[in-house]
Amino acid sequence: MLWSGWGDPAKAAPLPDAVTGLLRDLLGVRPSATPPARLADLKPPASRLPDAARAALAAVVGDAHVRTDDEARVRHTRGKSTPDLLRVRAGELSDAPDAVIMPGSHAEVQALLEACAAHRVAAVPFGGGTSVVGGLAPEGAAAFAAVVALDLRRMDALLELDEVSRTATLQPGLRGPRAEELLRARGYTLGHFPQSFEWATIGGFAAARSSGQASAGYGRFDEMVVALTAATPAGTLEAGRAPKSAAGPDLRQLLLGSEGAFGVITSVTVRVRPVPEAAAYEGWRFPDFATGAAALRRLAQDGPRPVVLRLSDEAETMVNLADPGAIGGGLSDASGCLAVVGFEGTPEEIEARRSAAAARLAEAGGTSLGAGPGEKWEHGRFNAPYMRDALLDVGAFVETLETAAFWSAIPALYAAVRDALTATLAGAGTPPLVMCHISHVYEAGASLYFTVVSAQGADDPLAHWAAAKHAANDAILAAGGTISHHHGVGTDHRDWYAREAGPLGTGVLRAVKDRLDPAGVLNPGVLIPPANPQE
Repeated sequence: MLWSGWGDPAKAAPLPDAVTGLLRDLLGVRPSATPPARLADLKPPASRLPDAARAALAAVVGDAHVRTDDEARVRHTRGKSTPDLLRVRAGELSDAPDAVIMPGSHAEVQALLEACAAHRVAAVPFGGGTSVVGGLAPEGAAAFAAVVALDLRRMDALLELDEVSRTATLQPGLRGPRAEELLRARGYTLGHFPQSFEWATIGGFAAARSSGQASAGYGRFDEMVVALTAATPAGTLEAGRAPKSAAGPDLRQLLLGSEGAFGVITSVTVRVRPVPEAAAYEGWRFPDFATGAAALRRLAQDGPRPVVLRLSDEAETMVNLADPGAIGGGLSDASGCLAVVGFEGTPEEIEARRSAAAARLAEAGGTSLGAGPGEKWEHGRFNAPYMRDALLDVGAFVETLETAAFWSAIPALYAAVRDALTATLAGAGTPPLVMCHISHVYEAGASLYFTVVSAQGADDPLAHWAAAKHAANDAILAAGGTISHHHGVGTDHRDWYAREAGPLGTGVLRAVKDRLDPAGVLNPGVLIPPANPQE
């Protein structure tokens, strides 16, 4: 993975000159006066890992799997949010891990956590490194002897496939494409394709409650999980003896979304389904976002529900369809709002559901655009993070944030977040382009996913964005949304999550943390705010 950006460096593509010119003329984007750092020139602070702690960790995994070289530490510094990338591109490595440890089994993870607790070494679980909410940026490092990244890449096996129950047990270090490859060789699929699919891992999907682009048909990842195992400094925790149970609160839900703060997930048993015979995607145009959202709600509540169901607002539609000749289907302009609808199954099943859905969408005010827009979306569904890299390269600031709410709250939530971002950034002299889409729907509500593009702000791009992000977070809670639908909490959302959960709820989480991780070495500062705000 590119150390200073997203994904495969071979897939990086510079922006056309015309687009760069539009960014300059419309948003005031200017190239940075300082070129980005080069990997070969980066030097993180000297490792603080004490010799005794290093020896204890090496005794568990072997010397070859304890790395303290500069490149390994740089590549495990923070995640892939825009602030993360701007800091590393500037050569700012103050919170680089002191070592990278690569366990190969549950037993090794368990022993490593016990050693970390004994030596006061903070441990940050590291899968694909794709967090965009500060999930890999622990706080309070000075309180520990050192901080290490637990890279789970060696734990990348399909452990078991139960074809009778249609479940698969997977190790946490499996990246999305490899998991699909192993399952499809046996005729099965997870059906889980988030935008981070190419690089994110099974353990990360579970730890952050990931939601894939086909969630309307397959569900969120946490809905697929039927059992899991985690190593904690206090011992091994196993949860899930049956698909559903009334034996007390579901401990699976304690670990799903826990972001490495309670333990390290070492295996996940998930529901799988047979690989569908065929898939079909198509586009629909709605006159405005409100009409399109009402149409999606109708399908989500009354059916037939497609596998993929998403809606772009007017701004995102304009950007995505700015080249009508590239998408086919006779689309002559980029007005209105584009919906993408996808179906899977046998050809006969697809045609039946497609016909029924088309009738409902047309009744709700939609106009069919044919297969072109849907196929274009499917072909480029994982490309947006690469586009962000190209925008950063020319001096633009681009970032995303997301939320979810009940259907009745969606219109006010959409307006509140968009207005907060626009007012804050425009007031700071960098008027933004704010785009939004609905990409995950439920009977009771949906998610909203915002993309923001602006100039970076001349003095301090990070502080510039932080003000806008804080305003958007405040607007989300005030309008009845949740602080995160699928990106997670990390450190970026932690204080708003505490407001959402309330003092008693936050205290319950802190009590769980104290029981499973008495020394507080697991991903400190992530998810759970300190009991003392001054800590």
